Amino acid sequence: MDYKEIIIDMRKIVRSINLESKRIQKDFGISIPQLLCLAFLSKEDSYQSTHKQLTEHLNLNSSTVTGIVNRLEKKGLIARMPKKGDKRITYIALTSAGYKIVSDTPNLLQEKLAENLSKLSSQQITQIKTSLSLLVEVLEIKDVAASPLLTLDNPLQPAQ
Repeated sequence: MDYKEIIIDMRKIVRSINLESKRIQKDFGISIPQLLCLAFLSKEDSYQSTHKQLTEHLNLNSSTVTGIVNRLEKKGLIARMPKKGDKRITYIALTSAGYKIVSDTPNLLQEKLAENLSKLSSQQITQIKTSLSLLVEVLEIKDVAASPLLTLDNPLQPAQ
């Protein structure tokens, strides 16, 4: 049996993610995880969130989110704001420059994927999940940590 088509399809997926990541970096000067952080803030009440809420939404560890927030703050895309009356709590707020980037970026590959998956039947979703689980098993990568972010910023380090 020829497995070439499976490998080619997997390479297409990986290459598409890589090309999207490079395009977002080139066109907007930020990584996809940084863009996802901005997009989350753009949908929150008052365009702000706590570090914990952001960490939970992105499904990344706290130190990785701290790095993302630090880089976005340096670029003026977000601002840290202490909570009135309780300086122990700091809100991360989207700036107008950050909002402009969110508004200007096209739908990401993972957004297209989620939208199109929602149109499939539950049987088709189950079939995809089963097939992907089998691939993970065949590749012996079951124990590899992964977040739901489609990014290849640096595959050897956590997404930033």
